[in-house]
Amino acid sequence: MKLVIVESPTKCHTIKNYLGDDYKVLATKGHVRELATSGKGGLGVDVENGFKPTYTIPDKQIATINKLKEEMANCDEVILATDPDREGEAIAWHVCEVLNLDVNKTKRLEFHEITKEALTEAINNPRTIDMDIVHSQEARRIVDRIIGFKLSNLIYRKIKSQSAGRVQTAALKLVCDLDKKILEFVPEKYYSYEIKIKKDDKEYNLSFDGIKNNKDRFTDEDKANQILSLINDKIIVKNVKKSTVKKEAKLPFSTSDLQQECNIKYGFDTTKTMKIAQNLYEGVKINGEYRGLITYMRTPSRNLSLTFKNKGINYIKERFGENYIGKKKTPTEKSPHECIRPLSTKTTPDSIKEYLTPDQYKVYSLVYNRAISSLMSPRIDEVLTVSFEIGDALFHFEVANTIFQGYEILYKDEKINKNVLPEYKTGDEFDILDKKLINKETAPPSHFNEAKLVKAMEEAGIGRPSTYAPTIYLIKNRKYVTLNKKNIIASEKGIKTEHILEKYFPNIINLQYTSSMEAKLDDISEGKVDSLSMLNEFYTPFINEVTIAYKKIYSDGPIQTGENCPKCGSPLVIRISKKGDEFVGRSNFPKCKYIKKEELQLIDEKCPECGSSLCIRKNEKGEQFIGCSSYPKCNYIKVTPKPEVTYSEKDYVKDCPSCDGHLVKKKGKYGYFLGCTNYPKCNHIEKIIYRKKYNKKEA
Repeated sequence: MKLVIVESPTKCHTIKNYLGDDYKVLATKGHVRELATSGKGGLGVDVENGFKPTYTIPDKQIATINKLKEEMANCDEVILATDPDREGEAIAWHVCEVLNLDVNKTKRLEFHEITKEALTEAINNPRTIDMDIVHSQEARRIVDRIIGFKLSNLIYRKIKSQSAGRVQTAALKLVCDLDKKILEFVPEKYYSYEIKIKKDDKEYNLSFDGIKNNKDRFTDEDKANQILSLINDKIIVKNVKKSTVKKEAKLPFSTSDLQQECNIKYGFDTTKTMKIAQNLYEGVKINGEYRGLITYMRTPSRNLSLTFKNKGINYIKERFGENYIGKKKTPTEKSPHECIRPLSTKTTPDSIKEYLTPDQYKVYSLVYNRAISSLMSPRIDEVLTVSFEIGDALFHFEVANTIFQGYEILYKDEKINKNVLPEYKTGDEFDILDKKLINKETAPPSHFNEAKLVKAMEEAGIGRPSTYAPTIYLIKNRKYVTLNKKNIIASEKGIKTEHILEKYFPNIINLQYTSSMEAKLDDISEGKVDSLSMLNEFYTPFINEVTIAYKKIYSDGPIQTGENCPKCGSPLVIRISKKGDEFVGRSNFPKCKYIKKEELQLIDEKCPECGSSLCIRKNEKGEQFIGCSSYPKCNYIKVTPKPEVTYSEKDYVKDCPSCDGHLVKKKGKYGYFLGCTNYPKCNHIEKIIYRKKYNKKEA
């Protein structure tokens, strides 16, 4: 028996299906060790002795490690199969350390898709742990721990902000810089024209192109009105041009591409997208067995393997025809990894729809269609451009007709143009039905949404595919940014935090430093740079800046509310908890520990247990309920009966197999389910299989 160790419990089921009974598959459930918070400054790093880290085993992982040791004793060999990235390599090394395995002899499997072929290939060609990649991860962890702890302690003491970090603060800077541009933007007024003509009983609006030999905007209203007065009742066709425009298919998804597309099309935040993609990678239960559906979801690559390309081209030829096969596209980036793609061309989204949740189906459809369509021929539009002239003023209109759908038969980026192109000839003259002067203003740049912020982080070299989602989650959680609909806007706290850090740590909190640090970590993983020299180069200048900042930054005094403490008489002030929440408390803490509670909304009803007035309160989720005003002395909560729900025949999904009732869709604590209309007399329930329609005939 051989023991295979992976990271995720879900992946255990999928891999076990392919490996058979000779293998036992167990999961680490993430990192088995973490950097300690002991030692000087709580860094868990001995800076004076070569930045030696101290690792500890989290309490929640003790049972996992004991289980691994127990199973290892009953197996002939241990094989490591953690994720194929920097963190996965580090986890494999930590497993070796806690299980006392020989790093130079223990087999390490690397695969980017969970299929029988990929696993067989990995088992037949194992490698050992790449210690250069481990050193790169360790160096990254040490740098982020030092920066995070030192800066977080500094800004919490001085301005009560919760945290700072190499990547999160760089991402915050992107948001703050853009918001500043928007705030400082001064709109410029200008003028344009709109002309309407008619041909073959159809009206066309002409777009203004400018004046002969002058394409500048009109900012002078008098001059704009003067031009309008010169436009008479007829306009002449100056030029007619027909052209063929090809729109090529996009490349397959990298991590950032997938996050952007899911945000734009479905409004998913980056965290949700990555969670769904991880489910699809690790395996979904189909016909009683777990199957992986996509390749590894954390990748900067847009490359397709030659094997998949060949299979994809054959699939396109069989399903759509040879004229839908496109030219091969080569991504600009050089990467040994693959993009995010489906594992099989045969596993179409609709063929497994009933086994996926609605959100899984959406993401899988995107991945599948994007990968296949990237191998397809371009969409072809026939475009008619008609130019007009009246005096010195130039106008045009454009209309397109799609003559070949190409890849968009599968991956639709936009609506297909279905237009009959009108016939125009040079010299044709048309009556002007309407003319008007249009007042316009230049617009400021738009705020980031999550899709745009991910793209900006990728272009600036901030972070890696695995860090985009957690970084955005962190700056939202710290309340450094707020969401206005989908727009990400820096909060007052975020602006202040970024300003202080940029002012006193210009060599650390800038986009170039964060990008160059990622490049250095890559060099360490490739064996080009020694991690110790990089850490030494970073540490001394940084600590000097921290020392100076502590002396120069003055602590913010608490804001007074104008009230006095009812217990000690000192002024009440607004304070911030360790969680970042504001509350009103005493100014002479810790002598007085008074905290002002929100005024109770009393109702005209007494508590049946203690006689105090009942009031409206809120739970941790912000939901209102009625409870005793003497809480916590009295814990009474009024139970409000839920309104009785009635069901009609249109709500019936199928007959109840346990009684003469009917099963209907109900919502419980953990989501929707099918329950009997005779509840509570009949407790029969069934799980809803998404995307499968129930009816009486099927039942």
